[in-house]
Amino acid sequence: MKLHHEVPEEKVKAALSEFHGKIYQKPPLRASVKRRLRTRTIYYLDFLEMQERKVLFKVGCEGGTYIRKLCFDIGEVLGSGAHMQELRRSRAGPFTEREALTTLYDLLYHADLKRSRGDEETFRKIVHPMEKAVELIPKIVVRDSAVAAICHGASATAPGVLSLETEIKPRDSVVLFTQKGEAVAFAQASASSEQILAMNHGFVAKTIRVLMDRDIYPKMWRRSRGT
Repeated sequence: MKLHHEVPEEKVKAALSEFHGKIYQKPPLRASVKRRLRTRTIYYLDFLEMQERKVLFKVGCEGGTYIRKLCFDIGEVLGSGAHMQELRRSRAGPFTEREALTTLYDLLYHADLKRSRGDEETFRKIVHPMEKAVELIPKIVVRDSAVAAICHGASATAPGVLSLETEIKPRDSVVLFTQKGEAVAFAQASASSEQILAMNHGFVAKTIRVLMDRDIYPKMWRRSRGT
């Protein structure tokens, strides 16, 4: 972050400490989303060093947070004005910089080896399964008999739930999994973890986007007459 006027280091540190937790943010003029006020969570915001008007800090934040807008807002609090000079993304979800060393040329090379020699093992070292990307999202495990219906757009119901993670709240994003650990669909929780555990019937999560192919698990429901 580059300040527009010189500010004492202690004042900068104090300003950064005000941006922990829930913050209100309106996307900047040049943004891919509608410009409306929304809340985002800042998990940590650590001051690293400062040289003249340049401030280096590390931030962990909720997806959809605009760091350039965060820099602007910090500048407003300081009264000096500020803008983002450089951004380095060191992590996105479960993926870190250390896992981002594969180039597109590497991918092309190993994909060719997989096709020509059947080298599946090496290919899988650089191409992770889809489930890796949703590691940090709360999970609900459903019965095999419920998978096909969910793949056709049905919502998850209480009788179809085998297990789930704690601390799920209504409207939270969750991932529906099979007993084998296969991702079935993204969904929105209709109830909390405690409520779901106590339910014998009713919807527990609304399917938002299906991830699994429809034909992997057999249909377990009966068609009504005349269809």
